[in-house]
Amino acid sequence: MHPILLAARRCAAVASLTLAAWHAQADTLPDLRQSADPKLQQGLEKVVADLGLSAEVARGDLALSLVDITDGQHPRSAMLNGDEMLYAASLPKIAILLGAFVEAERGTLTLDAKRMETLNKMIRVSSNEAATEAFHWVGGARLIEILESPKYKLYDPRGGGGLWVGKAYGSEAAYRRDPLHNLSHGATAFQVARFYQMLDGNALVNPALSAQMKDVMSHPGIVHKFVKGLAGIPGLQIFRKSGSWQNAHADSALVEGNGHKYIMVGLAQNPQGGDWLVRLAPKLHQLVTGSAPATTVAQR
Repeated sequence: MHPILLAARRCAAVASLTLAAWHAQADTLPDLRQSADPKLQQGLEKVVADLGLSAEVARGDLALSLVDITDGQHPRSAMLNGDEMLYAASLPKIAILLGAFVEAERGTLTLDAKRMETLNKMIRVSSNEAATEAFHWVGGARLIEILESPKYKLYDPRGGGGLWVGKAYGSEAAYRRDPLHNLSHGATAFQVARFYQMLDGNALVNPALSAQMKDVMSHPGIVHKFVKGLAGIPGLQIFRKSGSWQNAHADSALVEGNGHKYIMVGLAQNPQGGDWLVRLAPKLHQLVTGSAPATTVAQR
């Protein structure tokens, strides 16, 4: 056999084995439903109580999810109203991001430099125009098919719902509201946490595309909510998407640094919800890491 042809076949065999190993890793990602940690749960409840937000949780105006994935095979999770689906404004743009990368992996969408710039604008500065453009690359029906698919189950009616995009981020009407809550752009704290767990574990798309997704979600362009609350803590890298519309305030982040890695999600339905998330961020960081930040904008 010609040496060049033999080398090509060897490369293809290695690539096939690598892909098989990735699929095996993705299929064994721990189930967050089975990762509830009593100590972390108690700590989350205390943080909420200390910040005077217990009544807001009891009313359903605040939903939280906190997952320590420092050891990815043994996550520790805590939730408050984790399966309550709320209007999440721009946060569900992460579902459009997923849809674009799924289609890229299938070979039906080319993510060239111009399209990557559009995705960066959609996530980092939350451009509605960019989100609408990317939404139409995938198509509404196809996007919902991806979210509800057995592979992802990011919208699960049996679990209260989850991530949902039933409307582009423009003036056009909703084409399909979620069947449980009639929301156009909704989320549950639990399913958003799963999105980040799957992103970190290369379970959304293959490792190369996962790295590109994480890059899009890095370098947040809007300093508020969780990003503002964590601003006083050195050494952190934040992969993030937030959302705001009228009384709806949402944020979500995968936070890495100083030997720790964790996910936090907050959904609030209150004019003060953005401030709640600022105040919560350093407390949740401390709860996972055991270290208090030297300074924080949340102490006010």
